[in-house]
Amino acid sequence: MSNLINLKIIYEDNHLLVVDKPAGILVQGDITGKITLLQIAKEYIKEKYKKLGNVFLAIVHRLDKPVSGVVIFARNSKSARRLSELFRERKVKKIYLALCEGIFKEKSGILEGYVFWDESSRRAKIIQSNLIGKEAKTYYEVVNEYKGISLVKLVPESGRKHQLRVQLASIGHPVLSDEKYGGKKIFKDKIFLHCHKIIISHPVKKENMSFEADIPDYWRKFILL
Repeated sequence: MSNLINLKIIYEDNHLLVVDKPAGILVQGDITGKITLLQIAKEYIKEKYKKLGNVFLAIVHRLDKPVSGVVIFARNSKSARRLSELFRERKVKKIYLALCEGIFKEKSGILEGYVFWDESSRRAKIIQSNLIGKEAKTYYEVVNEYKGISLVKLVPESGRKHQLRVQLASIGHPVLSDEKYGGKKIFKDKIFLHCHKIIISHPVKKENMSFEADIPDYWRKFILL
């Protein structure tokens, strides 16, 4: 039950469970065997609805371990298929917020190019060729600036692994605390990248829904919000 205390529910019905993921927790398990958001969410459903046996809860998209914000789970197979299709077909609008090092010369623009995932180093790289790289495009806008730190709104058009992190680093403004991509380390398992809002069509009702997660409180030490 202790795992449920920190699970913040944004929305739930018979088809969806939308939660605010804290930074520092995996969405899905890996070789470390550490507790995951999926496990915690399943435990929440099991206890709240007194379900016996295994709980069905499907992952339809992911956030990196050090990233916080909106995560959507599907509560049945039909919803899982539909939601996965929407993400795959880029019919989902995702809005991120990031605290980045430095002051942007251009206050808005487009970050685009090709991103290659290097499995050996577990890092994304910006490359010039589309032979091995995948096209990546992100719209950005500086929202605020404070003491050499910029609060940036990011709207990715594509969903490449580590896309936002490597694109920001490539223009000299890495995400704060993102040591992997050249940012100044502040926390071990947290970076200042947050999935603030997801707008998506409900898998059954077919109406557009907007899910929003508040900026983590610890951001306030670094910028005026």
